[in-house]
Amino acid sequence: MGVSNQEFRNALATFASGVTVVTASAGNQLYGLTVSAFCSVSLEPPLILVCIENAARCRDAFSKAGKIAINVLSEQQIDISARFATQLKNKFEGIEYGLNGNGTPLLSGTVATLECSICEEVEGGDHTIFVAEVERTTVNGGSPLLYFKGGYNRLVN
Repeated sequence: MGVSNQEFRNALATFASGVTVVTASAGNQLYGLTVSAFCSVSLEPPLILVCIENAARCRDAFSKAGKIAINVLSEQQIDISARFATQLKNKFEGIEYGLNGNGTPLLSGTVATLECSICEEVEGGDHTIFVAEVERTTVNGGSPLLYFKGGYNRLVN
């Protein structure tokens, strides 16, 4: 006997998480996806992991690109989170971003950005776990956007 998908989702909803947009460039096209399944793995070397649903259109592009950026969204970027959670063809249209030296898109106005190289991909059920080494960080400050119990939230001091 196991838990149902809904029971599992209900339990996970009790855990507040930051909201990120993972971005990459592959084949002269920009890709991005809203992701809450992100965490640090190691300090030495600096490793993170991010989990991407296998059915996501950008999953193969992230793998092909080999380079990704984790854009930690600020509390003012609910619209960005919602946009990158959709199936829009050009999610970058009308938003501010720049490209790093590898051509990876870096979103403007984020709390922080981690520029990474994928070093391992592990199948995990209906998701792929990307382990990536952090090559550069930018910390801009501000308050992060949080996701909790099915909705967006903010830190309260």
